[in-house]
Parts: sequence; structure tokens; C-alpha cells
Amino acid sequence: MIDVVITIVITLVLVPVVGTLLVSGHRAWSNTYNSAHKKIKQDAQAVMLTFGSIGRTSNQHPRKLDQSEYGYAIYEISGSSFSVVQPEGNETQVISGDAVEFIYWDTDLDAELMNKDLIGTAYALFYIDGDKLMLDRGPYPPGAVPINDGGKNTSGVNTTVLAENVSADPEMDAFSYTFKDGAPQGSVRIHITLTDPEDGETIKVMTSTFMRNIWPR
Repeated sequence: MIDVVITIVITLVLVPVVGTLLVSGHRAWSNTYNSAHKKIKQDAQAVMLTFGSIGRTSNQHPRKLDQSEYGYAIYEISGSSFSVVQPEGNETQVISGDAVEFIYWDTDLDAELMNKDLIGTAYALFYIDGDKLMLDRGPYPPGAVPINDGGKNTSGVNTTVLAENVSADPEMDAFSYTFKDGAPQGSVRIHITLTDPEDGETIKVMTSTFMRNIWPR
């Protein structure tokens, strides 16, 4: 009888302890899962993957000041007007702005495409609109901004919200590249901050993408 009582007492002591451990473990797992799958973290991954993959398949065309010759371009945005940021002289400098346009091919390469006048068949425009990072995709030509210093193209454009609660560093524009020896270096950078509206946690997205394709040569 005494053995039974002792067993019952031990059981009554252990059950709450085990229950507490289980609850604590579940809470810790939930916190870890929620932290790893927060929307700003998912958005940060989507931005890096999309920006990198599009950049790597884009055309690093030798740059000329005529906008029609651009394989990629950085824009400043003023209201609804997009203006290409031009280098000043040939000295080494960082070109930065509020948006970047990539030109790429969205079709299989064939003999008809292999001509010196065609630098791509589609464009991708990354830009910040309010607190959202946007991605426009459309045909090239006409490209993102058919007329220099004008409004962006809206015909045949597919628009995607890549991330929300986005801001650019006040000391640094969202997009940039380095101009050296009279030409850009073919690597474009993105530098933005994502902020969780619930707890204020921030994630800085800082990466670059290198354009491997150069046509015409």
C-alpha cells in the first residue's frame, strides 16, 4: 500500500513538470518558427532571389549616353517622372538612384535575334513606390521609360509587389552601379531596409547582381 501511495505521489509531481516542459518547448518552437517565417524575411529572400536572377540574365551592353543604347539604367524618380542618371565625365564614380531597369531576352536565342541592333526583347524595372518595392515587366522596345525624363510605360506591363514596408537609406539610394574607365562595370547593387510593422524589427537587403551577357560585342 505504501508503495502505491509513493508511486501516486511521484506521478502527481512529475506530470506538472513534464507538462511545463512540453508547453515551454512548444512555445520556443513556435517563436523560432514565427521568427524564421516572418513576412519581412520572406520578402527579403524574394527580393534577393528575383533581383539576382534577373540581373544575371540581363544584357551588359556597352553603355552610350543615348538611352536607346542602354542595356541597363538607373533612374531618379520625381513624382511620376523617371529620369536616367547619367555619369559626369569618364572618371570613376558611383551612379545611384530610385529605380533600375534591366534589358533581357525572354525568348529562345535564334539567328533572328543575333543582330547588333537588338539588345533584348523584354525589360524589368525595380522601383520603390511609397513603402513597397515594385517590379514591372514588359516588352522591349519600348522599355520602362519610352521617352527620357518621362512617365514609365504602362502598356503591356505586368506589375508585382516584391516587398512591403520598404525604405531606402537616407544616405544612400536604393540602386547603384560603378562607372569606371568610361563604362559601367556590369554589376548593379540594391540597398534597402525592410521593417516589421508589428515589432519594429528591421532587415537590410544589400546585394549585387552581375550581368554576364554582353551583346553586341
